[in-house]
Amino acid sequence: MSNMRRWVCLAGMLLFTVAVYAQQLSLSGRIEMNGTIVDGAIVKLTPGGLSTTTDEKGNFSFPGVAPGNYELTIQRVGAEEYKQKVTVRSENVILTLRLTPAKSTQLDDIVVYSANEHGAGKLRQVEGTAIYAGKKTEVVNIANINANLATNNPRQVYGRIVGLNIWEYDGGGVQLGIGGRGLNPSRVSNFNTRQNGYDISADALGYPESYYTPPTEAIERIEVVRGAASLQYGTQFGGLVNFQLKKGPADKPFEFISRQTGGSFGFFNSFNSIGGTTHKLNYYSYFQYKRADSWRANSHFNQQTAYIHVDYPITDKLKITGEYTFMHYLAQQPGGLTDSDFDKDPSMSVRSRNWFKVDWNLYNITFDYQINSSTKLNWRSYALRAGREALGILSYINRPDPGGPRDLLADTYRNYGSELRLLHQYRLFNGQTSSLLTGVRVYKGLTYRDQGDADAGSGAVFNFDPKEPNLSSYKFPGTNIAAFAENIFQITDKWSITPGVRFEHISTKADGYYYKIMRFVPNVKMPEQKENNRSFVLFGIGTSYQFKSGIELYANISQNYRSINFNDLRVQNDNAKVDSLLKDETGFTADGGVRGKLNDWLYFDASIFLLRYNDRIGSIFTKDQDNMVYRLRTNVADSRNIGFESLIEADLLKLLSAGVSRHRLSVYTNFALIDSRYINTQETAIKDKLVEYVPPVLFRTGLSFGNKKYNITYQYSYVARQYSDATNAEFTPTAVDGVVPAYQVMDMSFSYQWRWLGIFASINNLANAKYFTRRADGYPGPGIIPSDRRGYYLTLQVKI
Repeated sequence: MSNMRRWVCLAGMLLFTVAVYAQQLSLSGRIEMNGTIVDGAIVKLTPGGLSTTTDEKGNFSFPGVAPGNYELTIQRVGAEEYKQKVTVRSENVILTLRLTPAKSTQLDDIVVYSANEHGAGKLRQVEGTAIYAGKKTEVVNIANINANLATNNPRQVYGRIVGLNIWEYDGGGVQLGIGGRGLNPSRVSNFNTRQNGYDISADALGYPESYYTPPTEAIERIEVVRGAASLQYGTQFGGLVNFQLKKGPADKPFEFISRQTGGSFGFFNSFNSIGGTTHKLNYYSYFQYKRADSWRANSHFNQQTAYIHVDYPITDKLKITGEYTFMHYLAQQPGGLTDSDFDKDPSMSVRSRNWFKVDWNLYNITFDYQINSSTKLNWRSYALRAGREALGILSYINRPDPGGPRDLLADTYRNYGSELRLLHQYRLFNGQTSSLLTGVRVYKGLTYRDQGDADAGSGAVFNFDPKEPNLSSYKFPGTNIAAFAENIFQITDKWSITPGVRFEHISTKADGYYYKIMRFVPNVKMPEQKENNRSFVLFGIGTSYQFKSGIELYANISQNYRSINFNDLRVQNDNAKVDSLLKDETGFTADGGVRGKLNDWLYFDASIFLLRYNDRIGSIFTKDQDNMVYRLRTNVADSRNIGFESLIEADLLKLLSAGVSRHRLSVYTNFALIDSRYINTQETAIKDKLVEYVPPVLFRTGLSFGNKKYNITYQYSYVARQYSDATNAEFTPTAVDGVVPAYQVMDMSFSYQWRWLGIFASINNLANAKYFTRRADGYPGPGIIPSDRRGYYLTLQVKI
């Protein structure tokens, strides 16, 4: 089928959806209590056995209702149960319902906790204009965890996301490195990384790494969708990570929060935000300043981050949202270490001239249009103006700094994207509500990458010397056009099937030059132009079965795809080289499991998965003509990752007291077993070897005790032994390849809140463990990157 026919079919499907279903009747409304909207209320419709919950604006909807007599039942913690008889005739019914607060008796500060006080959770089958039925989804509710938010401590913040391998080399939490199910953690590059639903990575096509991570203090919740996200959000094997930021409170015109944190190694963090709702305009803005000297020599960073969000309902159906994000980050990097240096003193540094700088400007505008009670449209458009510059010495770490000019690698990113989504809900299969999602995405990325000599000094001077880069200079334009559709077929009130399809067209280009390194004559300038166009279709299907007890069985299988990019091919690095014949990776992800809640005191999710890679790109330990060790990045072989994941979070006091207690005693365990191996290869050096950076065992557990005023939390993390290259080398002189030993780390956090004042304290790495999580072949190394030793932190918060 030609591209034109594909687009015609897609347009026809969208028009057909709107035309056929727009006239169906619906029963919808808004729920209030004491003049305030009520979100999270359970609304049941009989006959029919349908159930939904009110959104953040107190709204609910039952689309496709047939004429007849019905009864609504509304249940909400803190309110009397409410029943309302409704007659649907020949037009849509819109109601405003007002709940009555539950009669209560004061009993010595006894607290009844609601079901949403778990730190972990999952996404609903339909959220906004997205579909998650039958998919492995995870949610971290930041307000419900006691963690060191000022340092973005990833062990604590992501402790309830199963199977994550975390690179811990940034004590300030400026850059995030997480990988799931055996995927490389490098700057979240194997996830589609978004903020409020739009891309934040450097270049989704050419360089999908994230140098910007929102401050955890500004995050409402973190949403993770595994490999099945490939149909809605992009083709990545890892899936989606979406940072849902806070908004201004809906019930007050102004709120001010100031958090000031001091800690070990000169750490200081100032986070200040304002927000509120006035005349239907909701606004939220923050500014953060962060600095530290770190525990290693030649190590320092400072960062400024700012954000503003405004949204305004132009009409009852149309809302417009605008957002802007700014970040500036400058760091001196201490470099890596050899194995022997790490064993002697991990705080030492043998590089004093390495620097790193990031500038980020991210813009977004979103339109939400409620066509009718059963059909909604979301259109988001965003742009990135950003850059990152790495300056220093990339030579082997087992050799001293040779002096002379430093290497400068400078990137500039100029990206645009626009995504249109249409969600329609309709009646099918004995009156059950089914949901259709269709969408179109257009993305244009442009990366400028220059590499060459910089000055011979030791300061943060990011200028080429000479002015023209003398190693390489490229521009990498890329275009992505995608169309996707998924449909939840609600077969019965318990069982749903969700098939999906995504069409992708990717065009990547390279235009520039590089210098061919010559041994005895001057280097030769080599002009280069390349273009790679490909189109393909991905398919997936999922299913879900809901038991009356609230337990759900789910399963999914979806195809994945990862395209190579030209801007990886021309980086000059003695420690790592790239195969010029790299080709795209293909494969699929399958998972299935059981999850749910038991009487609001227990949340659990246990699943198994299979991730299949064809032509997996990896690193092979090899030697050059001078017998020096380096990494070769190439299509190593096919691989398969199989594993078991489980998360259990329980409030033991809620169990023992039937939901009524002065305190909470919460415990969670996060456990994953992963076997990841190279297959289908005749290369004996890697046949049946473990895939790099895949610990076979990951275990994190935490215990939390407290009430609404105070809380104390303990967390323990264990990560098993892993390798840094495909040959599973135990040791190399350059420390670029070798084993990453197993390690275990503990953290403690304490919080106390009284009216407008909050006090938060934390001890990171309680037992002062000596460990590392990464061997780098370039910045911030090369070599072993030691993780932070024990640190103490104290935060004072004022909320007005």
